[in-house]
Amino acid sequence: MRRVILLAIMVALGAGILPAAAQQRTFLAIATGGTAGVYFPLGAALAEMWSGRVPNVQATAQTSGASVANIRLLQRGDVAIAFVQNDITYYAFHGTEMFMDRIANKPQPAATLRGMAMLYPETIQVVTLRSKNINSIADLRGKRIAVGAPGSGTEVNARQILRAFELGYYNTRPDFLNFAEAADQLKDGVVDGAFITAGFPTAAVQDIASGRDLKILPIPRDVVEQLRETYPYYTHVTIPANTYRGQIEPVETTAVMAMLVTRQDVEEHLIYALTAALWDNVDRLRVAHARGRDVTALTARRGMPITMHAGALRYYRERGIK
Repeated sequence: MRRVILLAIMVALGAGILPAAAQQRTFLAIATGGTAGVYFPLGAALAEMWSGRVPNVQATAQTSGASVANIRLLQRGDVAIAFVQNDITYYAFHGTEMFMDRIANKPQPAATLRGMAMLYPETIQVVTLRSKNINSIADLRGKRIAVGAPGSGTEVNARQILRAFELGYYNTRPDFLNFAEAADQLKDGVVDGAFITAGFPTAAVQDIASGRDLKILPIPRDVVEQLRETYPYYTHVTIPANTYRGQIEPVETTAVMAMLVTRQDVEEHLIYALTAALWDNVDRLRVAHARGRDVTALTARRGMPITMHAGALRYYRERGIK
């Protein structure tokens, strides 16, 4: 009998009739951001959970320049899933803003992008030191500012918010730094301020506050409403008092939303399985970072700026999530 079973397995292997799942393993790269932000710890938690909970999947979290860079990684097929700000996703899908061919004045849409889930608010935190005597974003005129890594959503937010205060790269001194670099250079007094778009509390901001007297510059509600006229994805938020060491008062500012993005060509059954595993094990994200507490299936489709992937859509429809 044992010989018969072994012979049957050998014949099945030779004929290629064993299930595909038994024959191959899917390696899945997830584009996140810098290690001092929120994307990376959440991405690492997702990779661990998907590798353990989805059969034949081996997922890894990959550091990157964040949102804009992550769109490029998706387009090239270097990753299958990415964390991206919802405003950047919209620009990419429609070929506007930084996804416009400025020479030919033609949009270059990333039409194969597909949404998986809306996640949590990403707060724009404009950080300085009290010793700098900078009290408003308008006071950054002529100052050296960390505006985010090249290809990041933070850098886009910085340009748009500076413009709302009648500032720009022409009358400031921008440095294109990731969060960890910005934190180090602000602590050392090399830069005067830093834009950091991430869920709070952000490791980079905590790092600054741990050794220096931190100040977060406000973005008042009227400026947020002005921004929303052109960029409707901004929303008004308040960073609660004592979010960071020495921050004794709440700070008004603005936020966009983080989301998970994939491509149309990623197999439907795989995205369905990954989506199901995400929401069945969402508590893992809540352990990985405080912003994981904002991640809920009930809001996974709310404000989705692009077409949903068929696999994710099937999951949400089966569970009545609108």
